[in-house]
Amino acid sequence: MNNIVLLCDKLIKSFGETVALNQTKIELFNGEILAILGPSGCGKSTLLRAIAGFENIDSGDITINGKTVSSRDKFTPAEKRRVGMVFQDYALFPHLTVEDNVGFGTKSSSKSDKAALVKQMLKLVDLDGMEARYPHELSGGQQQRVAVARTLAANPVTILLDEPFSNLDATMRTEIRNTVRHALQGRGVATIIVTHDREEAFTIADRVAVMNSGQIEQVDTPENMYRSPVSKFVANMTGTANFMPATITSNRAVTELGKFQWISPTNGIVEGDEVELLVRPDDFLVLPNPNASVTVTSREYRGDAMVLSVELGSGNTIQCRQGPYSDLPVGTSVDLVPSRSAPFVAF
Repeated sequence: MNNIVLLCDKLIKSFGETVALNQTKIELFNGEILAILGPSGCGKSTLLRAIAGFENIDSGDITINGKTVSSRDKFTPAEKRRVGMVFQDYALFPHLTVEDNVGFGTKSSSKSDKAALVKQMLKLVDLDGMEARYPHELSGGQQQRVAVARTLAANPVTILLDEPFSNLDATMRTEIRNTVRHALQGRGVATIIVTHDREEAFTIADRVAVMNSGQIEQVDTPENMYRSPVSKFVANMTGTANFMPATITSNRAVTELGKFQWISPTNGIVEGDEVELLVRPDDFLVLPNPNASVTVTSREYRGDAMVLSVELGSGNTIQCRQGPYSDLPVGTSVDLVPSRSAPFVAF
């Protein structure tokens, strides 16, 4: 991942008084899958449409393979950008078979070459033998894979997927996500996927870009982003986030649960500052202690985990994820024992 396939630099796009893109900047590297994660209305779909050539931008530059395709003074039509788009509703042709849908946008010189390419694409997405079926004869997951195969068959420079799994149930989402990731990696095509689903972003992407109010707040690997978010917004967007008050003294953050090592994403924190430490649900073990000042206030069973809400002596509440067989009832007095050695992120 050392060659930049796509560069969006300082993009601005407004709809009336609403600013959808605000100095937005991203880079997409060769063979990379990048997920853009953000809430509804943050501008992520507008960004995708601008890259595809479905929206003009007010200012900034979009460059694909070193060629500017959008700027204040230049606009390359969508059909000349070699950008593949997989829509949320798949946009399959209902009157065409799977084979004809996949082969629709190909430029193979002969029928035999086209048939071979279609067969290769269908094998890549695990749809061998379904060439003669029509879209209405397929499940939602199969239709999704046909849409991906059709896009790959056109040999695009990059592929854009707009909330591609939102119409599928939870079990099907996981299965199709894995198949699509395998297919994209198999072709080595640079891909952007837009989603509001953290699990989806983390499991399919090499890097994740968190977007807020038209701006990219952080771009990093899923692991680094979860462990070291640069803002409270990113912390909340990438998982359950508790914030515990602390005072910086020497090289420790002093809290009601003890003294902890800390790091700052901004390096702007000094001794004596009042801060908040990011506490993830897995950061503390919950152990019964009748003399403790921390109390279990609620239990939420999730099948593979038990999430306990515990109230600290100060009245602050944090969530702690324990094993599925945790049997601590509401009202139990408990100790919170750190389960991590890494420093806590301070804001």
